[in-house]
Parts: sequence; C-alpha cells; structure tokens
Amino acid sequence: MKNKKTLTRGILLTMTAVGEIVLAIVLYDRDGKAAIINLGWVILWISAVFGCLPIFVFRKWDRVSKGKEYVHTTALVDRGIYALVRHPQYLSFMLIGLALPLIAQHWLVALLGAVVILLTYLVILDEEKSNIEKFGEAYREYMQHVPRLNFLLGMARLVWRIARAHGRTRE
Repeated sequence: MKNKKTLTRGILLTMTAVGEIVLAIVLYDRDGKAAIINLGWVILWISAVFGCLPIFVFRKWDRVSKGKEYVHTTALVDRGIYALVRHPQYLSFMLIGLALPLIAQHWLVALLGAVVILLTYLVILDEEKSNIEKFGEAYREYMQHVPRLNFLLGMARLVWRIARAHGRTRE
C-alpha cells in the first residue's frame, strides 16, 4: 500500500475533481465566449484520448496477474502512448482541470481546476518515486527518454528515435 501522504493526495484529488465537474455543470455560462468554450471542448476530447489509451496499451504490452486491474503492472511499459508521456492518465486529469474552466467560464471552476492540476502533479511525483523503487534503473532510463507530461516534446522525441533507428537499418 502506498504511503499515507500519497493516499491523502489521491483522495483530495478525487474530491476536488468531482467538485470541479459538478460546479462546471451547475455554473456553466450559457452566454460565455464560444471560442473559449470550443477550445475547452477540444482540450477535453484530447484528455479523453490520454485517459483511455493506457487501458489498451497495458492490456497489450503488460504482464498483469490474472484477476488484477491493468494498473497493477509487473513490467515497465514504454510503448504506445507511454512512448510519448510517462503519465498519460494523469495528463488527462490535468487537461480536464484546464478544460472545464474554459467551458464553464466561472472563476470557482477555474480555482478548483488549478487545485486539480496541482494535486495531480504532486501525485505524479509520488508515483515516480514508487516507479523508481519498483523498476529501478530501467525507469530512470525511461525518464531520460520520455517526458513526464509534455506530449508535444514526447512526439518530437519519438519521431527522432524512429528516424535514427530507420537511418541505422538503411545503412
């Protein structure tokens, strides 16, 4: 079981995220700026991709014990979405924290969104410590190649690695 601090952060994150979702629905500004609302929806859809893909990637590439959930990984997965960012589902939470204030256009939703983003980042730091303990040097090396959250940098690095590998095979 994870330490008490990590558990507390996870519970606070869950409560804050649920609160943000509820407030975004209740406080939604129907007269808000359409361009900002639409940007929020685009970010929300992107968050759905980062939130869902890990489920399929873990099921394909991981060795999860029978009867266990996909998050109980026994192997370091560095393929698929995990070749772009180390924490795609946490990135999804952060994107939701950003998207909902844009959609609702209310300061209280923005405040909770900021708390969601901060708590998610703290949970990520806890998770990385845990992953270093679990996977050791392999995870440290993975950290050098794949960004924590910056998926644009992750895409650029992935393209670079593929191009380098392709260049070696053609020689």
